[in-house]
Formats: sequence, C-alpha cells, structure tokens
Amino acid sequence: MICPYCGHNDDKVIDSRASEAGRVVRRRRQCLECEKRFTTYERVEESARLMVVKRDGTHVPFNRENILRGITAACGKRPVAEEVKTRVVDEVEEEIHREYDREVPSREIGEKVMRRLKDLDEVAYIRFVSEYHKFNSAEQILQELKALDGRVRDVKDQQRLF
Repeated sequence: MICPYCGHNDDKVIDSRASEAGRVVRRRRQCLECEKRFTTYERVEESARLMVVKRDGTHVPFNRENILRGITAACGKRPVAEEVKTRVVDEVEEEIHREYDREVPSREIGEKVMRRLKDLDEVAYIRFVSEYHKFNSAEQILQELKALDGRVRDVKDQQRLF
C-alpha cells in the first residue's frame, strides 16, 4: 500500500476486520517510514455486473443506492430505522442476485420492495406503490388501501405458513 501521507510503499497491518456482512475487509495500517496510520478497505470487484432492464427498454447497471433512495423517500418521516431500511435493501439485493445472472427487469425489483414494505410499514407501502404504479387519481389509491385493509396479516417475526 502506498502511504497517503508520505507516499512510501512499505507498511504493516495493525488490525483487520470484516465489515458490511463480510463483503469488505477493513484494514488498519501503519506506514513504516512516517509511522502515520491509515485505513484501507478491500472489496471483491464484480466483473459480471447485473443490468436492470427499465420500463422503456434501456439497460442500466444495478445500483443498490437507487433502491435505498426509493425506500427512504417512501418511509419519509415514518418511524422506520435506517438499519431496517438497509436490511430491506440487503434482502432485495441478495434475492435478485440469487435469481438473476445478467439482467433483471426493474418491475421485479419494485415488486420485491413492495412486498417487504407492505409488511414493514403500510403508509410507506402506499407511498411507494402510488409512485411505482404512477397513480393519478385518489380512486386508485383508495382501491389499494381497500386491498391492503382486506389482507390477512402475518404475525411479526413469524415464518409464513403458505
């Protein structure tokens, strides 16, 4: 590693830890020349990027930040912790990578997010659905609310029976 302070190319690793669910290795290093400490992060480079096929047919690289931005907007001023939002993004990303190799329709990503938001926070779900399906009338929102109200709710933190 090249020292960011003096440019010397000799250091020793003081501490190594896994972070971001084991996907990143955080290393604390000390330069042997100037003895200053710095941190490096090692990530596995994704060579075969997953592409998202949007509604208009365009292809864009998968970006988990887009999912987080949508969830954050839907959960605005709702009592949903940041860790929970990040966990939802992690779950959706993991499921997508498990099911798709090269391309994933944006519709699939939206459906997976909606499914999780429905159980997480009903107001956030309605906000997300209304934006995702581009509702343009109160009647459409009312229909979604009726469907939401009529569903059988699962007990929190219990596996689904069916």
